[in-house]
Amino acid sequence: MSAHIGVTGLAVMGANLARNLARNGFTVALHNRSVEKTDALLEKHGQDGDFVRTETLQELVDSLEKPRRVLIMVKAGKPVDSVIEQLEPLLEAGDIIIDTGNSHYEDTRRREAALAKKDLHFVGIGVSGGEEGALNGPSIMPGGSRESYDALGPLLEKIAAHVDGKPCCAWIGTDGAGHFVKMVHNGIEYADMQVIGEAFDLLRSGAGIEPAEQAKIFEEWNQGELASFLIEISAEVLGHVDARTGKPFVDVVVDAAGQKGTGRWTVISALELGSPTSGIAESVFARALSSQTEQRVLAQELLAGAGADVEVPGTFVEDVRQALYASKLVSYAQGLDMLTSAAKEYGWDLKLDEIASLWRGGCIIRAELLKEITKAYAATEKPANLLFAPAFTKAIAEVLPAWRRVVSTAVQLGIPVPVFSSSLAYYDGLRRKRLPAALIQGQRDLDRGRGHALVPFGCGRSSHSFLRKRRLLVALSGR
Repeated sequence: MSAHIGVTGLAVMGANLARNLARNGFTVALHNRSVEKTDALLEKHGQDGDFVRTETLQELVDSLEKPRRVLIMVKAGKPVDSVIEQLEPLLEAGDIIIDTGNSHYEDTRRREAALAKKDLHFVGIGVSGGEEGALNGPSIMPGGSRESYDALGPLLEKIAAHVDGKPCCAWIGTDGAGHFVKMVHNGIEYADMQVIGEAFDLLRSGAGIEPAEQAKIFEEWNQGELASFLIEISAEVLGHVDARTGKPFVDVVVDAAGQKGTGRWTVISALELGSPTSGIAESVFARALSSQTEQRVLAQELLAGAGADVEVPGTFVEDVRQALYASKLVSYAQGLDMLTSAAKEYGWDLKLDEIASLWRGGCIIRAELLKEITKAYAATEKPANLLFAPAFTKAIAEVLPAWRRVVSTAVQLGIPVPVFSSSLAYYDGLRRKRLPAALIQGQRDLDRGRGHALVPFGCGRSSHSFLRKRRLLVALSGR
């Protein structure tokens, strides 16, 4: 039979996407480098829908209706290029190659440009939700040409998560836009996970609340404005007891967090764009620090800790909740502002309200907060920064005293809160009338003036006057 789409790469994610497509009524041609994986999928899940078994890429291509849609789910990097090289001579003008892995957006832009010259479409798709999402409905962020989305969109929208009857899938923009948005999603995810971890540490190290009791607190928080997938699973983790030791599970887990690189990519890209994503950056650095186990062991012996005892306010639990809300909001604000910068740099027409709505279901950062974020960017007067939206300006003003109390208490207790504190610093940096950058600029002007090129970096008349006075002093001192 003629298949609607082909999937090559049948590890867990690829297999689950193939099953999701089949469950939704699409005929799926299957291919894997080792045929054993294809047969294993058919044996276990062949009843999910209509599948076509193929052993070679040529057979896969021959089994597809036109325009052919071939979905690649292999490890990012060279493996993707290798599959593309094998597929390209087998395809015809108008056919579509789809990369649903965690590829870097620059690789996607390169591939899309190269294949466009050969009249082939290349679509880089960000898929969030992990193995469960891939099977039951992920958040899907497709890039590529509009023409390719017209042919591919109906399939993607049907298998995506749905919220309020709408699919968490929409065309993001050209070339690497889809993978860029997924990368930023992952950066926000890093910050969100870190700031939740900081809240846990504050409640335990600051207020002495043990994990089992914290599980109840997190469950309560999950009923209000903090409701989210990450708060939900944090409550489950905190309430779980290790069967072997009888200790709280969170005390048994190694406190060194790994990473797959997408958070790091976000920070590097933000630096290249000049976009301040301090909360995301601090969350990446916090994972790096957690992995420096040998240095941490030495530091416990050599470095001084907190000073005098600090009285923790009686409102501390509620203060932490409010500070957590504010810090999470800043993480979204920084990520969305980064998307604005990228849209200008790469010529993408990114619709922030649509992007926020895609994250309401299926993905890791799905949260109640995203409904209000979507509304903020769907308004006629779109905010230049998420924090400038009236609803969030008011919300931050209400929680600001608690936010400051939490950061101040943490500093006095010696509890590291890099995302809580950097998010507050970002907020204060935005609202200040004058920043110390003026002195930095003056330092740069003075340093430049020491050479032969006496034109200052600063553009104000005061900088020119300052340098003239300095040159006069230098001349007089030399006499």
